[in-house]
This record gives sequence, C-alpha cells and structure tokens, in this order.
Amino acid sequence: MRASRTLAAGILSSVTAVATLLTGVATAPPAEARRWTAAWVAATQPAMPGYETPNWSVDGFAEQSVRQVIRVSVGGSSLQVRLTNRYGTGPLRLAGATIGRSTGGAAVAPHTLRHLTFGGRTTLTIPAGREAVSDATVLRTRPLDKLTLTLYFAAPTGPATFHEGAYATTYRAAGDHRFDTGAKAFDETTRSWYFLAGVDITGSRGSVVMFGDSLTDGHGSTPDADNRYPDEVAERLVRAHRRLGVVNAGVNGNHLLNDVPCFSGDSGVTRFERDVLDQPGVHTTVVLMGTNDIGVGGIDIGCANPPVATAAALIGGYRKMIQAARERDVRIVGATIPPMKGAYVYDTPEHEAVRDAVNEWIRTSGAFDAVADLDAALADPADPDALRPAYDSGDHLHPNDAGAAAMARAVAPHLLGGNHQRAS
Repeated sequence: MRASRTLAAGILSSVTAVATLLTGVATAPPAEARRWTAAWVAATQPAMPGYETPNWSVDGFAEQSVRQVIRVSVGGSSLQVRLTNRYGTGPLRLAGATIGRSTGGAAVAPHTLRHLTFGGRTTLTIPAGREAVSDATVLRTRPLDKLTLTLYFAAPTGPATFHEGAYATTYRAAGDHRFDTGAKAFDETTRSWYFLAGVDITGSRGSVVMFGDSLTDGHGSTPDADNRYPDEVAERLVRAHRRLGVVNAGVNGNHLLNDVPCFSGDSGVTRFERDVLDQPGVHTTVVLMGTNDIGVGGIDIGCANPPVATAAALIGGYRKMIQAARERDVRIVGATIPPMKGAYVYDTPEHEAVRDAVNEWIRTSGAFDAVADLDAALADPADPDALRPAYDSGDHLHPNDAGAAAMARAVAPHLLGGNHQRAS
C-alpha cells in the first residue's frame, strides 16, 4: 500500500509539472501529492495603506528586486517556496527569483545562492486569485536558519498581496539584483513581506500552526530579532530535539468573526481552512483570537463597523474552527485571551465581562483538545485584569519579548508531550 501511494504521488507531481510547462503557469500540486512540511508561512492580506511605512503594497513593483529574509523553524535537505497573488487585480509576472542563506541584512552567502524554478522555468505567471509553488530546490538547512528570497519584477505587478506586520526588514533595489550577494544595491527598506506565502522543507515530522491576531503576529516584539511568541515556541522545540515545524499565521488587527478589508483582511473563521488546515504537514494548531472582536466591536474603522462581540458569538466562531480541525484530523489547542486593562478602547467593564466569559468557556468546556492559559501566564499577580508590567510592550495589550517568552513557556508543553521538561 505504501509503495502504491508513493507511485501515485509521483504521477500526480509529474502531471502537475507537465501542466505547468504547457500553460506557463505554476500551480501547487494536489495536497495528496505533497511530501512537505511547512517551515515558515505568512498569512496574506490585500494591498492597503497600513501603519507600517513605507508601504509598497498599493503601488506594487516594476523593474525592481525585492529581497526578503525569513527564518525557517525546522531544517531539511530541500525546500520549495510558495508564492501568492491571492488578492492581485491581474496576472503577476515574475521575471526570476533566487534563494540563499542569509549572512545578515540584505547579504547572502555566495555558495548557497540558488535559482528558483517553476516547472523547470525561471519565469512565472500567477493568475489573480491564485498561488504557485516552486520546484524542489536542493539547499540544506538547519532549524532556525535565516534564508533570503529575492524576487525580480520586470513588468508592473499592480497592487501586491502582502503581510503587513512582518517585524522583519525587507529590502528593495532598482533593477535585477537577484544574484547580488552583497547588500549595496538594496537601499530601500520596509517591514512587510510581499507575495510570500510559505517555505516548505522535507524531512520533518509535521508542523504546528500558530493562528491568531497581532498577539501571534508579533506586535510589541523587537524587529529583526525573531522574538515573536511562535519563534520562541520554535526555539523551545529545537532545544527539545523535536523535528516539528512551527509557523506563524497571525495577522495584525485580525478579528475572529468579521472581515476588515481595509486592514486585516479576512476574518479568522474565513481564513482558518486556508491558513491552517491547508498547510503542508499540519497536525496541530494553537488558536489565540478574539481580542479585537471584543475591543473594537461597535467602532467604525473606515471600511467596516464590526458589531459588539458577545461571548456566545465568539464561542460559536471557536466551535466552527474546532469542527473544521476535527474533520481534517488536526489537533486544536485553545489559548485564553490575555489581559487588556489600560489598553485604548479595549478596556471597558463590558469588554472585560466578555473576555472573562470566553476564557471560562475555553478553560472548562472541554471543546478544545488542550488549553494554554495565556491569561494566567501574562497577568499581573497584583491585578489579574492587567498585563504583568515586565511583559508589557507599553500599550497594555501587546507583550514585549519577555512576554512572548512567557507565552511560549505556557504553550510549548502542549506540543512537546511527555518530554516537555527538556525545553525548560
């Protein structure tokens, strides 16, 4: 039976490659043909003005190279890169791309620089609303390696599908600089990722998807330091010698129940299947969401006026995700909503009552496969409705680096099983 599955997967991969060569458009192979594990992902958003400046998403790129640095959570012998034009208004034409190991900033280790190909070609066209996957690229990586991807766009891209809150520096240069190993040409920077959906690696034992809003995305952590709470979880698993990918599917401002097209994009319930269940090799997800539904409900934010969230509505959203995860045999860990006392617009008696009710349900309902009590992990012992001062990034809502480490300490045991003590 195993040999039959292997043969079928090979046939499906070959069919995909042939179709790509005939059409000139690379598309991801069917899920049953994959043998990959997600090692890094970015949940994508439509182009929009954001508070990360400069913001290149609205204008897109033309005759420019975009160099982006990411850190993989697990190592392997080969990799593939997933690119996206999910929110594009027309075909995305990529003139070429390279990948290599980062040596800091925009510099790349020369002996590691590789072409990315798509069905054997170095160019690629992705239709609007679609994604694409590269051919397998032989590049040995270790857990927590930083990789540099450089995309060159000769023709105008139009508005760019992107991830606004990267908390990592992205570089841009005029002209084609895919093969530059130095950083000199890359004289423009921002802190968002563009057209990147994921990097998958062979040889892992599956992946854990951390799903949520800015608390997961990393707002409040130090830029370029990889101190987001999913990063801290990945480091703990590496220290415990667990070959598991840990990927971050957080989005700044995301709501569990409501789409916000001018900022965070699709709601958590809407994007759960795409951003969690469709990730290669996923077997567990940790869900931390609901803060924005509670805190921003009833406020006109320009393109949307989300209703005031009730505990019942949020619980209904959680139940939809739990059911979807169970149908795909994915373990789902619920995280309690952290304190928000003192946070602008979030802190009202009514909001606190909803947060308390939701957290009580998460802890006691038995609906999730496990519970990570982030509320307890982050609360100030002297005032449990507030963040512990040592964990506060300054806005009384988002944890700093020390807070992210505390979140990881609370979550990691639910991923490590019986050997979680080794991560201490």
